[in-house]
Amino acid sequence: MNTVTVVGASLAGLYAARELRAQGFDGRLVIVGAEPHLPYDRPPLSKDFLTSDPSNLLVGGAAEAPLALTDTEEIGELAAEWLLGVHATGLDQHARAVLLDDGRSVVTDGVVVATGASARRLPGPWPAGVHTLRTLDDARALRADLAQGTRRVVVIGGGFIGAETASSCVALGHDVTVVEAAPLPLLPQLGPDMGAFCADLHRRGGTRLLTGTGVAGLHRVASPHSHSHSHSHSPGHVTAVELSDGRLLPADVVVVGIGAAPNTAWLAGTSLAVRDGVVCDDGCVTSLPNVVAVGDVARVGGVRAEHWTSATELPRVAVRNLLAARTVETVTALPYFWSDQYGSRIQFAGHRPADATVRIEEGSPDDGSFLAVYEHAGRVTAALAVDCPRPFMKVRRELRARQVAAV
Repeated sequence: MNTVTVVGASLAGLYAARELRAQGFDGRLVIVGAEPHLPYDRPPLSKDFLTSDPSNLLVGGAAEAPLALTDTEEIGELAAEWLLGVHATGLDQHARAVLLDDGRSVVTDGVVVATGASARRLPGPWPAGVHTLRTLDDARALRADLAQGTRRVVVIGGGFIGAETASSCVALGHDVTVVEAAPLPLLPQLGPDMGAFCADLHRRGGTRLLTGTGVAGLHRVASPHSHSHSHSHSPGHVTAVELSDGRLLPADVVVVGIGAAPNTAWLAGTSLAVRDGVVCDDGCVTSLPNVVAVGDVARVGGVRAEHWTSATELPRVAVRNLLAARTVETVTALPYFWSDQYGSRIQFAGHRPADATVRIEEGSPDDGSFLAVYEHAGRVTAALAVDCPRPFMKVRRELRARQVAAV
């Protein structure tokens, strides 16, 4: 291979570029990024970045320095061509080229698809004051809105981003309501028992949690000056969120955290299978042996995992298989994620079958510090810990060792 193009300049794309050089690829390396920024870390956007001193609001201020995932020394060592602020619009299989929205194309021998995912949006035009939280620019805009004094904040969605954002907004002194359509937050990820614990975290933290109701629409007030900076050319500023049961929640700021959709539209017209992500085998290889996929956009062995650890662990295997032009290694990474909410760190590892039972192994949910294990067919398949790091790491190591041995 003479040229490899990494499409996506976030965490997974950067790790893929590192792996290409570490595994001996010394050819032309092109990294295409839709955002104008060099790779940065997303998890702090809903936490430390939002709660940092508003006097650092200037672009590139002190709050943004810790987000950087790379530095000038490493950029020199990678010796890559960085094409930033440019979207990939297509993949020409016959010409072996990645097509870009500025009219250029990159002729390439191998492609790493690392285009990530985009925040899902509520339908219709959005008034000012309504935000998603996925990118650095999203976080800058939300933080600027939150710096205007005490706000009534409505967070739509009680998943990890919603919960972390709500927690940060409470810490900043805002009046916060979380709306979750399911009966409990984080139900698909953690199950009902631990979902109930997370509901209590919200309430104990000072957030109003409304479950079992969706959102019917957003109310706005017309503003003579709003058209210049409003979202989607929609006049006015948000004033309330209307719930599907008819209730109205007054709102100055709304954060929409209803999940993310993989960025695969640019692959339309190719022979790549796309089904809620780019379909890959267990080694991150697509139906084209010279194309691999990593990170939030990749559906590896039937699973698409939007977690920091999968974005950092999959690239090593993906690059090995890309350079070998076939699948010579499969992924053995154990799913792992963490979340910081209301001063508590939640950690989860493993696989939770829908009918798994949960048992408290150490500590107590009432004390806010515990280790719970999920059991299925007589064996532990996953673990969840809240402020109980050491026992959790032990179980995580055991689960990982068993997974590696089973491959």
